[in-house]
Formats: sequence, structure tokens, C-alpha cells
Amino acid sequence: MGTLRGRERTRKGWARRGAVSALGGAAVLLSLLAPPGPRPVPAAASEPAFGSVNYAVAVDESASLAPEDMKAERAAAARIALGDVSSSSNVTVFGFAAAESDGQRAVDPVCPRTTLDKPGRESVGACVDKLRSRKKSEGTGTDFPSAIRQGVHDLSTGTDPSVPRVLFLLTDGKMDVSGSPKYGDPAHREAEGERQLELELKNAAEQQVQIWPLGFGPAPDRKQLDRIAAGGFQKGCVELPSARPKASKVSGAKDVGPTLEKIFAAAHCLRYERGPSNRPPATLEIGISPLATVGSIVVDKGDPEVTVTYLDPSGHEVPTSGTYRASRFELAGAGGAVEALKIVDPVPGIWKVKAEAPEGHRSLPVGVSVLWQGELRGSITMDPPSPQAGEKTTVTMRLQTREGYEIKDPDDYAGLRVRGELTGDGFAPVALDLSDDGKGADPDGSDGSFTGSVRIPKSAGGALKVSGTLTASGLSADTRSETGQVAPGVLPVTAALTLPDADTHPGSTVTGTLAIHNTSDTPHTLRLSVADLQDGLLSVTPAETEVKPGESGTRKVTVEVAPEDVFGDRLGDDGLRLGGTVTVVDTTDDDRTLVRSPLSVRVTPEPGIWDMYWWAFLTAAVVVVLAVLAVLAWLRQRRTRRDPFGLVLRLVSETGDILGEHPAGHGHKQWYEFAVVEPHRSPRIERRNHGPYAVQRSPEGGAVLRERGGRRTRLTASGQVPLTDSLSLALGEETRIRPPRTRTTRTRSTRWPRPSRSRTTTPSTPTTTPATGEGGSSSTYDSYL
Repeated sequence: MGTLRGRERTRKGWARRGAVSALGGAAVLLSLLAPPGPRPVPAAASEPAFGSVNYAVAVDESASLAPEDMKAERAAAARIALGDVSSSSNVTVFGFAAAESDGQRAVDPVCPRTTLDKPGRESVGACVDKLRSRKKSEGTGTDFPSAIRQGVHDLSTGTDPSVPRVLFLLTDGKMDVSGSPKYGDPAHREAEGERQLELELKNAAEQQVQIWPLGFGPAPDRKQLDRIAAGGFQKGCVELPSARPKASKVSGAKDVGPTLEKIFAAAHCLRYERGPSNRPPATLEIGISPLATVGSIVVDKGDPEVTVTYLDPSGHEVPTSGTYRASRFELAGAGGAVEALKIVDPVPGIWKVKAEAPEGHRSLPVGVSVLWQGELRGSITMDPPSPQAGEKTTVTMRLQTREGYEIKDPDDYAGLRVRGELTGDGFAPVALDLSDDGKGADPDGSDGSFTGSVRIPKSAGGALKVSGTLTASGLSADTRSETGQVAPGVLPVTAALTLPDADTHPGSTVTGTLAIHNTSDTPHTLRLSVADLQDGLLSVTPAETEVKPGESGTRKVTVEVAPEDVFGDRLGDDGLRLGGTVTVVDTTDDDRTLVRSPLSVRVTPEPGIWDMYWWAFLTAAVVVVLAVLAVLAWLRQRRTRRDPFGLVLRLVSETGDILGEHPAGHGHKQWYEFAVVEPHRSPRIERRNHGPYAVQRSPEGGAVLRERGGRRTRLTASGQVPLTDSLSLALGEETRIRPPRTRTTRTRSTRWPRPSRSRTTTPSTPTTTPATGEGGSSSTYDSYL
């Protein structure tokens, strides 16, 4: 299956392709009230065919079974009944042991024949709970002949012999009729049991009943189980070894259900994938192939109190009944320990199963698996389509879904058998060897194209036909054919079409060239069309073109992709690969086919604004970031340029004497506030919060003095500004000041250096008061420069 690879594709893009893989929903009302999405894909050419099967499940109830084995048998019987994908299948379920006294019976009917439509699936899910381990008083042996007789009777009475008949035998694999009087005296009961077993197996083969034994317990008799499998009808649902009955063995009770589902899938020609398991609350992922036309997700909840919701590959919660986005849903077994969601036309990809449970019901793991059935179709071509006798032609059969999407993943068509044949006038049928191994005529291996070559017999004349048949378990068999004609000689018109394998978007076009050569003296009309694809997905123009006598040249050919609303959700994140065939027919030459050229177009969703212009968004983001950084740098620089830290403020007398110098500290909001103390006795500058004066640097040089009241005056490096009637403010030489040290205590040795004095300073000039910080603490500075 392609589900494992599909799971990787989805995380990248299925994340993208999205999902590996299947199906569901629990909020039915909300989902049904949600607005419907567009129909994903136009209806396919035909309704999918779901093959039905009539089957019976015989469950060993003998005393040799452990209680956990019986519980596992009940869950397994429910899983295969609920997981069947065909609403026309029928099932019966019964238990068996042995009749060892009067009033006892070997067979214990549990579920009568039930059609597996929705009500039937619900009823089977409930009635399997009647299976039980027998007490000694009920007969505890193992009577295989009676179990097989009952199964054959249920399957062959009143049923259509053309519908496959399958009996599943769940047992510990050891026949024990030693306590059954109907097998004669005790000394000969074992031999009589073997004789009657042979008779019942022969009858099963005559009634076309397959028998698939499943052995469990500590030591099942594998030889006996193999004998039973080989004794019934051997022809399966398809002519493949995987559909031939065989015995299986499980190592423990936990493996009974998954193993039974696996052999059920083989007998029913279904594909099967066992998914993960975990204790709730948990989200389990399961995948389904693009080939699937119907599937069932089976959830073994372990505890009936577990509730489950289902999300499709697009993350939408889907309903458990009705139609949503062109898929049909039907849930059965919701109230039991096993439930299954059946989906018709499921969206391929990774589906999520969300399991939740109340406190006290989270000890058992929840397991998920998927059973599905699909349709695989082929597209077959000959190259050249009108070969001459004795010429070699190449035959290619490409794999597609029923909508015409190409299948490239080898896991999706694992176990496929391809048979080809060439027939025509004048020769016996010739077998074609078509392979996908990358050898000989096949250019690339494991790409979904099976290719071979054949030489047209020299005796051939007239019509030719190549055909190919695809056969795979779980996939409907498909036969495709293509007709041609033996060319009588050199054709009057020849053509060659070149179309690239393209990646494009809905509504876009792919352009190629058609090379034409007309050697005749009459015009010829060529007709172009797209085949082997669902109508409306691709179209080609021109539909017709005329080739003039003697003309040789090329014509432009355009293939147009349908709009996005035609594809809908099925387009997914990874898109779809459409595989068609462009045919060129010479209508003037009795509709002779000149070209049948494979066409491969990968269609992905139209990119959003981000996908198309991410580089522009990224560039704009970088520009914005750089601009912000530049503005921040400018503001920081501007702030630094205005910070008064380091300015030396000089107090100057009327006569021009410098009475004192004061180094400014960091300002409050870039303003250093101060006051003039004792202006008439010993004037000096001291820092004062909310003082009458404040200075800050000027970006043009010097400083700006702000006085109480808001008046501002420019103070140049060589100028003065009056402060009082007798005092002015000037700027001195700047100091180089160290950042303040962080210290826990102030020591006695801390000294403040004296400022240098001008030569005009008198001895009586007072010392300056050091600048203080915001909180009034002193700032430390070095000697003036």
C-alpha cells in the first residue's frame, strides 16, 4: 500500500499531501449544519463496484480457551463484521464446542444471517457479545466437523453461488471429540472424528466454501489448521496466491483481532493496514490510498465509554452519517467496544482518529485499522499506432484511478499482475510481456508504467488490437485495449507530438508542438482530443487543424487544465497528477490514428500571495527592520548628543573672573538641573532637582540653558549667558569622567579631586561642589583635560 509513503508525503505537503491514509467524525449535528464545500471531483464515469461476500464466523467456545482469548474472539468477530465495506455482504456468527450429553449441542447460533447494511452492522456488533466460554455442563470439547457443517449449511442455503462463500474458523486448533457420543464408542471417536472432518471438508469444496482457520492459544495444531485450509474451496476472489485460503496463527489474545482482519481482507479481496494504538486521550493517524473507492476505519476502543471523532486529511471533522464533501459516511457499533466508520469515495491522505474517555476508562489502548477496496484502471498505447508489418511497436500501460489520476507509488499497486496481448487480422494472438522494472523497453522502473515491445507479424494486414489486463487483490480487475491499423506503406501524412511533463495550476495551460508532414497533393484534416481521462479535467486546442498539400512544419498545441472548483478538496496540498492521452487522427485517411501521446500533468493549488511574493515580503520585512534599527540608532545618537554629562559649567563674575567650575552629570530627560547657592557671599553651582536652571547639549555645539518659566538661551562654547544681575554662566573645558563604580559602602579614603582654576582666579575663590546624581549622590570624575 502507498499509505506509509503517503504518510511521509502528507507530513511534508499530502502537510503537504497531505495523510497515509482513512476517515470519520463525531460532532454530527455541527458537521451537518456546516456549509457544504465544493464537490471535489465530478462524478466518475461509473459508480464504484463493491464486491459482496457471504461469510460465516465460527468461534471456538471450548474450555481450553483462556478468558482473555474469548474476549479477543468476540472483539475480532465484531471487527470483521463492522469493517466490511459492502452493504450487500451477509454474515452469520456462531459458537461451537462439542455435544457431550443429551440436551447439549455442538453449535451455538449467535447471529443469524444478516445483511451488512447500516442496521445489520449495528445488530451484528451487539449479538457477538453472546459468545462465551462454555461450562462443563454445556459440553467443552472441540467439534470441527460440526462447526464446518454448520458454516457450509449457512453459506450455501438460499444464497447466490456466484457470490464468494467464506468461513472463518477461530479455534485453538485442537480437535477433541473424545466426549461426544455421536462419534461412536470412546475407543474409536478420534478416528471417526477425522473421517467426518474429511467428509465435511470435501463438502465445503463442492459447495465452493473457502475455509480460513485462525489458531491461537498456547499450542495450536498448525498441521491440523493447514489441512482444514487446504480442504475447502481453493479458488479465491481473484486469481492471485494472496486470495488462496491459508491458516494463520496468533501469539496472544491482543493479536487475534488484527490477524483476523488481515485474513479477512485477503479472503474478501480488501486492502488492509494496521494502524497505531494508544491509551486515550490520543490522536491516531491512519492513511488511505488514492485508489480507494470505499473503506472502513475500524476502531477497537477496548472500553465502550471511549468516544471517537474523525478528521479528514484537510482537518475537517466529518459526520458519522450522510454525505459531506462528496463522500458518504456510515458509522456502526458506536455504543460498543468496536466501532467502524464506512466511507464511500474517501478523500485520500492522512486521516486522524481522536479517542477520548472519561476518568476511570483510560486504561485500555485504542487501536485503529483500515480496510479498503478500490479500482485501478489502465491507459494503453501503441507507438507507432499504425505500424507496418514487420515493424516493432512499443506498448505501454499506465496505471490510473477511475477518475484518471496517475498512480506512481509502487506500494499502491503492490501484488499487481499485468497481462497483455496483441491480436489482429492475419496472425495468431501474441502475448505481450509488460513490466515496470526499468529494463528493456521500460525506461523507468516502479513508476506505474508497464512497458514492452512486440514486432508486428509480417502476415498482419488490416486491424490491430493491443489489450492489457490488470489484476490485484483489493482492486477491481480492469482490461484496456487500443486499436490500430497496419500501415499499407508510407503514410501520406505523418505527425509527431511533443508535450512536456508539466507542473501547473488549475485554469492554466501547457504548451507543446505538433510536427506535421504532408507528402500528398491533397489537404488533410487532423483531429486532436484527450482520452483516458475523466471528461472536463483537460482539454486540447486546436480541436482540428488542416494540413495543406506538401506542407511541412509545426503547430502550437495547448492543453488547458480545468478550474479549481472542479477539483475541490481532492487537489490537496500536494496536488494531483493527471494522466491522459492526446490522440491525433487523420480524418481524411479513414480516421487513421497518427499519434497517441501520453500526457502527464501535475496540478497543484494556485499559490497564495505569500507563495508568489514571499521574496517581496521578506525584502520588505528586512527593509522595515533596518529602518527601525536606523531610527532607533538615530534616536539613541540624538539622545547621546543632548545628554549634558561631561559639560563643565563656569560661574563668571561681572569683572570676568571665574568664581567656580561645576561638572554636569547625566540629566533628567536630558536636562541637568541646578541652582546658584549663596550668590552674594560665596557663589557656587549645586545640582538641584527642579532647580531654577537646567542645561543640555545642543546638537549644533555648546549647550542650551533653560530658566524657570521656560525661557531657553543658546550657550556657545565661547559665550556667556546671564544668570543674575552679577553672575553669568559659561562653558569650561570638558572633563573625561569615569562611569560610577558600584560599591556597597563609602570609605573614608574617597576623595573628590579639585577642579583646575583659571589664572585669573583669586586665592579666595571657593572650591566647586561636585555634581550629584539623580538621588543626590556624588559622581566620580578624573582630572580635567
